[in-house]
Amino acid sequence: MFHAFLKHITARFPFLKERSVLLAVSGGIDSVVLAHLLKRAELDFEIAHCNFSLRGSESDAEAVFVRELAQQLNMKFHLQKFNTKAFAAAHKVSTQMAARELRYAWFNELCNQFNLTHTLTAHHAQDDLETFLININRASGLEGLKGMTEASEHILRPLLPFSREEILAYAKENNIVWREDSSNETDNYLRNHFRHHAIPALSQAAPDFLIQFKKTQKHLQEAADLLEDYTAFLFSKIVTESFQGYELSIIQLREVPNTKAVLYQLLKGFGFTAWDNIYDLLQAQSGKQVLSENYRLIKDRDVLILSAHKSQPKDKYIFDKIDSEVKLPNLKLLKESISSLDILKKNEAVFDEAQLNFPLYVRKWEEGDSFYPYGMRGKKKVSKYFKDLKYSALDKESAWLLCSGTDIIWIVGERTDNRYKINSQATKLVKITAVYD
Repeated sequence: MFHAFLKHITARFPFLKERSVLLAVSGGIDSVVLAHLLKRAELDFEIAHCNFSLRGSESDAEAVFVRELAQQLNMKFHLQKFNTKAFAAAHKVSTQMAARELRYAWFNELCNQFNLTHTLTAHHAQDDLETFLININRASGLEGLKGMTEASEHILRPLLPFSREEILAYAKENNIVWREDSSNETDNYLRNHFRHHAIPALSQAAPDFLIQFKKTQKHLQEAADLLEDYTAFLFSKIVTESFQGYELSIIQLREVPNTKAVLYQLLKGFGFTAWDNIYDLLQAQSGKQVLSENYRLIKDRDVLILSAHKSQPKDKYIFDKIDSEVKLPNLKLLKESISSLDILKKNEAVFDEAQLNFPLYVRKWEEGDSFYPYGMRGKKKVSKYFKDLKYSALDKESAWLLCSGTDIIWIVGERTDNRYKINSQATKLVKITAVYD
């Protein structure tokens, strides 16, 4: 196996011969064998072990074993002990997910701290098959079925082409000692159930199943690459960038075949899970939206607007008489006294200071808000005014109102209130200028 491993490293990861990397070692046969292979190949690596505190003295014994392995191989050793269950409870995730988040965050810290270029893990061919079966159960689509990759970001998996049988044979031939994780013997996890029952049954029914699986995965990867190319081609036809984020043309989406599949491909990287709700946006009323953890998708007439979540501003920003400016998210209002009225720009408003009830305050609009638009007769609801301007849902959220007492005196950057227009008796004028980030 060593010669096949060395040939694989030379072909796929030749840069490892000139770099220092981090090897994640659990103490199990796979990672221990990989440590011996890397040492024999004379590659420069450091060993990291996570004690997840899930199996008491057994977890502690594994940490001791890996430390001794590092000493035996004369490699630098890193150890971190985690309270995995507490982390899982605090973040409302499964124990497995907590362990994954903790270990990879720590691996990244080590790489940054000690100038290590990659983290190596000991995933092999059966691990890949297990993940494939798990992803079928999750209905993860083509992305999940193409399986693990040998390199993803800073993670390398140099044992991926090799089977568990090859690894076991190498360990026995070279008298390599490893630790057995007792949790791997149970069927508590779906992965273990597949490992103990489904995969042996498949291999018994079809002895070449693992080989054919790897070939199938290659075909799936090629199909995924083709789909990515097609999506990139459609992107320029469907998506445009705007100050709000990205706009997806509903008209263009409806014209392409397999609209739902295309929409999924365009949005899959933004953390959405409620896909049926997203598809329903194509026929929904304007203003309907779907949220992911960090993004939202809003229907606005003939487009879907994709934007990042923004923290909600506080209710009011006070603008006192002595203040010359007030800072808001993405906006700054400047106040100055002027002696005469000149032609105003859209981002400027002038008031008679004697009419103003200080402190002024700035806020977002609310349902039921109304004002008396300058140059128009009578009162108008702010929502109706926005509708007349064809404001999108994001435009409405971005709008600010400057208020004096209970009166809205300026929809910032748009229209002042007719009740606060300048007359001939005004003696002291105040100009307020909106400066956008």
